[in-house]
Amino acid sequence: MRIRFDAQKSLAVKQKHGVSLAEAKEIFDQIHVIDGKKDDPEQFRAIGWCRGQLYSVIFEIRSDEEGEFHHLITAWKATTREQQTYAESI
Repeated sequence: MRIRFDAQKSLAVKQKHGVSLAEAKEIFDQIHVIDGKKDDPEQFRAIGWCRGQLYSVIFEIRSDEEGEFHHLITAWKATTREQQTYAESI
């Protein structure tokens, strides 16, 4: 799976939420939960482990000449409800 993100956005997310998008990529390397987030543009939320804690990441599925890839938008420490969603789904 290819994952991309904007480097400047990654730094901003790190300052605001304590995790960079580069770090949040780790979620996709382990068991994670994906659900829909927003319809236009279509976005998804993945909840999974990163740096020893549960985090959520918002992403879009985009395409280029090489095929589809996940474009990360933002990430944050999972809320209590997101932790429950993860626990109920795994």
